[in-house]
Amino acid sequence: MALIVHKYGGTSMGSTERIRNVAKRVAKWARAGHQMVVVPSAMSGETNRLLGLAKELAPSRASSAYHRELDMLASTGEQASSALLAIALQAEGMESVSYAGWQVPIRTDSSYTKARIESIDDQRVRADLAAGKVVIVTGFQGIDEHGHITTLGRGGSDTSAVAVAAAMKAAECLIYTDVDGVYTTDPRVVAEARRLHTVSFEEMLEMASLGSKVLQIRSVEFAGKYKVPLRVLSSFTPWDIDIEEEARSGTLITFEEDEKMEQAVVSGIAFNRDEAKISVLGVPDKPGIAYQILGAVADANIEVDVIIQNLSKDGKTDFSFTVNRGDYARTIDLLKEKVLPALGAEDVVGDAKICKVSIVGIGMRSHVGVASKMFRVLSEEGINIQMISTSEIKTSVVIDEKYVELAVRTLHKAFELDQPSAA
Repeated sequence: MALIVHKYGGTSMGSTERIRNVAKRVAKWARAGHQMVVVPSAMSGETNRLLGLAKELAPSRASSAYHRELDMLASTGEQASSALLAIALQAEGMESVSYAGWQVPIRTDSSYTKARIESIDDQRVRADLAAGKVVIVTGFQGIDEHGHITTLGRGGSDTSAVAVAAAMKAAECLIYTDVDGVYTTDPRVVAEARRLHTVSFEEMLEMASLGSKVLQIRSVEFAGKYKVPLRVLSSFTPWDIDIEEEARSGTLITFEEDEKMEQAVVSGIAFNRDEAKISVLGVPDKPGIAYQILGAVADANIEVDVIIQNLSKDGKTDFSFTVNRGDYARTIDLLKEKVLPALGAEDVVGDAKICKVSIVGIGMRSHVGVASKMFRVLSEEGINIQMISTSEIKTSVVIDEKYVELAVRTLHKAFELDQPSAA
């Protein structure tokens, strides 16, 4: 008998009929002898609806008190879906109980809307499992040291599920989504995209950080840190599929780089449209400038991605970086109001119509010329590269947003990701 964690996304929980199917699937695993912990997201569209109501009442508040109330509000979506799933399981004849994150408790820091998990007390959950119950824990949320409800950011239910699996040393964490695994790229952009049977933890971490929407990056970080076996699979397969077949389906995120994986120079193409570029022009070229700019941005809890500093000319340089598009206006305002006057820089300009396209693959470690091939392919299509970022297993470029689909399709074909041998 193994302890298994299931996580179901919002689409999987999108209606009472879908919740009933989730309950049947979970009951099947429980009847097979497994101890089951389930982490559901809010019903599809519910979080957006709730946050939309808040925006109607106060369109542009940025205070800590406001974000606290946003967390109070947004957390109710997962509480509703968890209770509904418990009811559906009881209707299936399964003993079940649901808990909000604060009842477990899942303890976090106090960064409202972007909280990070600090610890999980699993005693209550283990007692219920020992009593033969299916335990449902709300995703996306926890409680800080002051007793306030916090949320983990969009996609936070993935992180909740992996964190629970890590804390309880689960045999496996199964992430059920509306797709049947991790693909070489988004099938909606490239029809020839293929599902990967396995992907390394490092590759999945890069893909998640580079815009792949399959898993939240923090959930992959948790899986890597605590070596949680992780599988991405579809909740839309028939619930009564053979359990052994289901356990082998989807994409396994593995911590071992086998020979087959080594042969794949590039495993996938990731892209992120939610990017914006900001440039601070005419910055004095002296030590500490990067810290003065990015330190202020970090203090505002704004994440920075690609960074470039140009060569100095006449004692001045230009400093460019990218942020999430949702933080674009706030970053521009911050730089103009606080950083620009202190630095004596000339101006701050930006572009919110850019995107990042990346090639990812552990095989890039042992192959030369991969990045140059990427640059050549984009050049032949007339696509200008604005910024470049690299690591051992990925190369990312920032380009004009209007070229994103052309770039992804062309690179996918150039690196033969549509061929079965590349899997």
